[in-house]
Amino acid sequence: MSGQRKKNIVRETFDIVSSGYDNPALRFFSNSAGFLAENLGLRGDEHVLDVACGTGNATFAIARLLPRGHVTGVDFATGMLEQARDKAASGKISNVEFVEGDMQTLDGGKPYDAAVCSFGIFFVEEMDGLLARIAATVKPGGTVAITGFHESLFGQLVGLFFDQLDAFGIQRPQLDWMRIATVEKSRSFFERVGLGDIRVIQQNMGYYLDDEEGWWDVIWNAGFRRVLGSLNPGQLTKFRQAHLEDVKALRTQDGLWLDVEVLFTFGRKVGE
Repeated sequence: MSGQRKKNIVRETFDIVSSGYDNPALRFFSNSAGFLAENLGLRGDEHVLDVACGTGNATFAIARLLPRGHVTGVDFATGMLEQARDKAASGKISNVEFVEGDMQTLDGGKPYDAAVCSFGIFFVEEMDGLLARIAATVKPGGTVAITGFHESLFGQLVGLFFDQLDAFGIQRPQLDWMRIATVEKSRSFFERVGLGDIRVIQQNMGYYLDDEEGWWDVIWNAGFRRVLGSLNPGQLTKFRQAHLEDVKALRTQDGLWLDVEVLFTFGRKVGE
């Protein structure tokens, strides 16, 4: 698949899921954003760039820690940006700005104090080049940080989902995030582009969903939804029923555990 075709598919996917991306079942995104912001070591007056900002989870989490600073969020999915701008307006948050743009063609411009990319950098083939481009937007000594999923993401739930894909003759998706899905791979990734003072934090951001319907919310309102695009409405109903029946067996008295191991990688731009 060409780079442009893949880019178009990613943009289309996130435009489609944008209205449900902030569903409570996917709160690991907002929870992770809070953890990321708290570990940036901000003073409160920085200017920060949020690359592939989506609906603004990291943007807003960082902005709350910048009473004298500002965050610029960049994304190429207009649906996601609409959600982010609506959240900023309804919350009367004035120290954020959302700009439509492609993270693969970032313009250095005025350098930022820090730049982050949450669950987005693995959508491009040339990740090293993108990380270097993100680092180029940061002042010497500034911070670059990303979040990504650990290889154990979703545990048994994702295994059952893939089994159901097999049963329906649907090709399993390529898991791009697996390329940096361990502490060692994440550290090596930052080392390859010359970032220093690297630290990788592995943190479980999981929680109990009420039931299997919550797991379907995770599937339907994020990237896995695209995989089901080949099913007609009748097939989709059968897929959903069969899959959730399997998932139901994993539910305990506490609910259905959603295992979300996240890797937070921080580095410093080396320079004078």
